[in-house]
Formats: sequence, C-alpha cells, structure tokens
Amino acid sequence: MPTTTRSQTRTRSPITPESLKDLVLLGAPALSPDGSRVAFVHKSFGKKNNYVTNIWMVDSDRGEPYQFTTGNRDGAPAWSPDGRMLAFVGGRQEGAPQVYVMPTDGGEARALTQLPEGAIYQLKWSGDGKRLAFSFREQDEELTKEATHTRKKSGGTTPPLVTEDLFYRLDGDGFFGERRFKLFIVDLEDGKHRMAYGKDSMGFFEYDWSPDGRRIVIATCRARDAMNHPEKIELLLMDVATGKLKPVPNLPKGPKSMPTWSPNGRFIAYAGRQGKDWTYSTENLELWVCDAQHGRAKCLSENTDWCLMAATLSDTSEASFDPWISWSGNDHVLTRIGCHGEAHVARFNRNGKGKPRLMTLGRVALSPGNLSSDGKRIVVTLDQPTAPSEIHVGRVTATSINLKKRTGFNDTFVKTHTIAKPTTHWIRSGDGTRVQVWVLKPPTSRSKKHPGILEVHGGPHAQYGWGFFHEFQVLANAGYVVAYSNPRGSKGYGRDFCHAIRGAWGTVDWEDIHAVALWMQSREYVNSKKIGIMGGSYGGYMTNWAIGSTNMFTAAISDRCVSNLVSMAGNSDFPLEPNKYWSGNAWDSPEGLWACSPMRLMGNARTPTLIIHSEGDLRCNIEQGEQVFTALKQQKVPSRFVRYPRETSHGMSRSGPLDMRLHRLDEILQWWKRWFSGKKK
Repeated sequence: MPTTTRSQTRTRSPITPESLKDLVLLGAPALSPDGSRVAFVHKSFGKKNNYVTNIWMVDSDRGEPYQFTTGNRDGAPAWSPDGRMLAFVGGRQEGAPQVYVMPTDGGEARALTQLPEGAIYQLKWSGDGKRLAFSFREQDEELTKEATHTRKKSGGTTPPLVTEDLFYRLDGDGFFGERRFKLFIVDLEDGKHRMAYGKDSMGFFEYDWSPDGRRIVIATCRARDAMNHPEKIELLLMDVATGKLKPVPNLPKGPKSMPTWSPNGRFIAYAGRQGKDWTYSTENLELWVCDAQHGRAKCLSENTDWCLMAATLSDTSEASFDPWISWSGNDHVLTRIGCHGEAHVARFNRNGKGKPRLMTLGRVALSPGNLSSDGKRIVVTLDQPTAPSEIHVGRVTATSINLKKRTGFNDTFVKTHTIAKPTTHWIRSGDGTRVQVWVLKPPTSRSKKHPGILEVHGGPHAQYGWGFFHEFQVLANAGYVVAYSNPRGSKGYGRDFCHAIRGAWGTVDWEDIHAVALWMQSREYVNSKKIGIMGGSYGGYMTNWAIGSTNMFTAAISDRCVSNLVSMAGNSDFPLEPNKYWSGNAWDSPEGLWACSPMRLMGNARTPTLIIHSEGDLRCNIEQGEQVFTALKQQKVPSRFVRYPRETSHGMSRSGPLDMRLHRLDEILQWWKRWFSGKKK
C-alpha cells in the first residue's frame, strides 16, 4: 500500500468495529481443470445478523468476477474433471445440507443427495467424473428439528447425552456423542449414495481418489482408544468396487494426514511425523512420500526446519491448521510453509534429491487452492496486513510462481479507510533469543506519544504475521500503538523455538513477552506509563500470567482464556493426556499442571482486567474465565466479565454472529478508553 499524505487521510474513514460489515471475505478457491476459471466462496454480512455465502466465478486472465450460485449458504466448490460441472455443498434446507451439482456454463443447481439432517465436508470427484465422495455425519434422531418441535409441543425436555467415548464434542461443532463422520459415495447420474467407509474411531479421516477412480486412500485411525493413539493412524487403500481395505505397508508409526495421489497413481504424498504426537504439536509436521503399493515412506522435508502446520492467524478468516499438499507432475510436490509470519508455497523433489525451493516470496500469507490438471497454474488467496484476502492466479514454472490478482472486492475498503501499515522489528529476549515483533502506529493521530497495547496470539503453536487483522486496525485507528509478536512456542521459527515451551508454559514464552513489553516502554512514540496487554485462548493464558507476574500494565483483557490447567485437563474438547505434553495428570499428580497455571499467581494480580468468554466455548471452558474473574473480584481488583451465549464458540471473534463480534470490539474499546484515560468508573 503506498504511503498516504495527511490531506489524503482526512478524506478516509477510520476503521471501527462497524467497518467489519464492509469487508468481503473470500475462501475455498478452486481452479478449473484447464486453468481458465476460478470458483470461490464469497462471504459477506447479511441484513439479519447472518453470513451470506455464495459461490462466485472469475476468469483466470481477465474480466470481472460474477456470482454463480444464489443459495446464500453455499460453499466447498469442486470442479468435475472435464470442467463441465461444479459440485458444492448447499445449506438451502436448514440443518440438512446437500450435495449440489450445476453446469459451469450456467443453468439450475440440482440437489444430488437427499440426506437427513447432519453435516457434510470433504467433497471430491472421482477421476472419471461419474461419482462424488464426501464425509457425512447424521444428526442424532432425538435432536432433529422434527423431534425438537414434537418435544416442545408436548412439554418434553432436551434428552440427555450418554456416551462411553472420550471424544463426544468439538468446539464449533457442538455435542455429537458417539456419532462419527463416514465416507459416502454418490452417483452423479441417479443420485444413489452409499456409505463406503465408517471405521474411523473419531471421524477425523482424510482421503483422496486414485487418478483412475478405482481406489481411495484414507488416512484413518481404527484404534478403539484413537484419541490417545495418533501413532496408529494408517493409510488404507479401499477398493471402491468391493470395499476391501488394504493398509499401505512399511510406513512409520505416527500421525498422517492429507494423503494425495500422484497423477500417475504410483505414489502418495502425505503430512506426518514419527511418534505419538497428534499433527498439532511442537514437533515439525513433515512432508512424506510413499509408494502406493510397497510403502517405503521417505521424508522429503527432514533436512529443513519447516513445519507444514505453521498457521498464520487472522480475524478475517478462519484459522486453518490443516496442511496443504499438491503434486506438480509426478516428480515434484508442492506444500505450504509458514515462516517468520509469512506463508508461502514450497516445492520438493519426489525422490528427495536437491534442495527444496520456495516458489513464492514477499510479506504475505498465502492459502493455496489447487493446480490445473497440467500443473501449470495455481490459485491462492493472498492476505497482507494492509488489505484483506483476494483471489490470485499464478503461473507455475520450475523455479517460481508468478501471481496475478484477480479480484478486488475489498479495494474500495482499502481506498476509503485509514489503514495502519506495520513495521517489523527483531528484539532480544532476556537470554538473547531473537523475537520478531510487528508495530502498528495510529495512522492519523498527530500526538507524539500514544498508549500501547501488546497483543498475544493463541495456539500457542501458530504465528502472527503478514495478514490483515481487523481488530488491530480498530485499535490503531482508536489512537493506540499495537504491538504483536511471536514468542517462543510459536511456529515459523524452527522446531527448537516452538518446542521450548512444551510442558513449560509461563517460562521462556513469558520472558519473550516481557521483553517485548519492556521494548515498547522504550519507544519514543509510546506513553511508557500507559501500556496494556490482551490476548485470546493461549493469548488469554499469557495475559493471566502477566497480571500475576508484574504490575507494569495499566490494564488487561483476557479473552477465552486458559487459567487452570488442572481443571482444563478434563473439561476441554481435547483433554490433556497424562504424561504427554504436560507431566503428570489432573487427579493424583497435578504438580506439573499447577506449576504452569496462571491461577496460582492470581494472589499477586492488581491489574484491572476485562474477562471475555463464551458459554459455548468447548475448547477453553468458560469456567477458566470464571476462576479469574472470581479471584480478582474477591481481591477487590477492578474487573469486568462479559459472557457470550451458548450460540457462540471459541472462535467467536473471527466467525461468530455479527452482533456478538461488534459487541466484543466495543467492550474492548471502552475498556481501554476507561483505563488509559485515567477514569476508573
């Protein structure tokens, strides 16, 4: 973004919470097989406090984008192999999404399935274009709309959930008990569908069709206690005609995800590692290739320090921790790499020879879609800190990907709003570790000094970086210096940097955050007596740790926080497995968990704190925020508790209802105004 003069900024509007309504959010880009067109999801805010999602199209080289579907709840576009049909998931029947197909040269959408209430994802075409596979989980009969209506009519109550399985809920997905996603195949001609695979213990499987459509490779765990045994995930080859399953032999034990066939059907690439950690871990998630028949997996990324799960966080897109893998011909594999706040596409030789090559460069965060059938074109969404994501199409050569912007839905927003441009810095922590920091200064204020706000990201195994963050822009436009960093524990700086806090939160990560806060105090443009700290999830954890460790902050905001690892060990949708990431357990060996719990420091806390939490948060249960609020109030520390309803979840700040998102941002602004102005009431 070019530098603007003061006269230019006078004609622009500040970014406020309400500015969120003006953004268009783009995702799920799908390039046609011949590379000539892109289908993508266009998401905007509706008039009824809802999200309106439709599929749009744009030609790869020229022309304006145009709306393709009108269902207002359409997503997951997928081109048929011949490019003549587009399949997508439509939510036109509320609670009962269906698979639709539509001619790509225009016409009416046709519901290919007539499924009962439930959820669909992972929509993929067979190589011959005659079938579609998808993941589907049916709603519990007692919780269907009809059953609920009948119950209300008769005065009945909501039925209890009864389970004998540890995995019965998921944040953002709700309570599903022992029901699981299963793999279905539907015939394009007559819509007949059948369940093809249903043995995954958690419903977390991923799959890919072989090029000839005769087999499907499935990354799955059939172990009875799957939640505690990611090392038992295997690659299964399923014969589509008979349903017969055959494991790919000679593979290392460890998690495996995103299996992807080579165009010639001889090889399978996947993301994985050896060991007993899930794919979300302090260890790097690596790129592997195996022979589809004989196995003999080879790790292609073992000589790098890259991780395939280095997610770059934003509040204008859903955080994706899924790896991305695609073949470029039969001899090269492309994958997404996160590094130093950036996200790029890297290329590896299938045989492991030679050095991997970064195919894209620059201070951006890319989210790849797919390649054309000849491998010469790719589609991505490109995010940068001064502009929300847009669709870009790239030409793939042997050495690079040259990207061309193909949409400009947010161009008017960028031109008409004052947008703060970040500067990046490297500082030294107490032990000399280098930590990357970004700073946004108020874009229009003439003051020489401003209050400062230190933002701490969630995860913690993710990264802040070169993406657009509406919340940061709101704070900068309100007159605050916003600093955000990647302390130890973050992805994007190598395995050891991330691994440094395994089972030891509140140690070197706090040293890094504290160093950033001290660095902020030394900046000539920051009012050193007015600095606040805030963050969500793990960022809320670190905010709690900060107010229990120092009184240097004027005020704090702890959002969807972690406060007590002993209680969280059993009430999160992913319970803490004993003696794995953390030492000990929550019942007779809680010392390690308690040592890393900010609650044990709350007796020292004197910082005015706003606690934000959602009653529907299944990742960090609301009791985590309740404990902090109670401890502060009982010690007469100024504090405020904002509880959002069960309809919201852990990800409310980036995907929740619009009115709740706006309310949250208003609460944040009022809290900072209250304490930075010196007024305590």
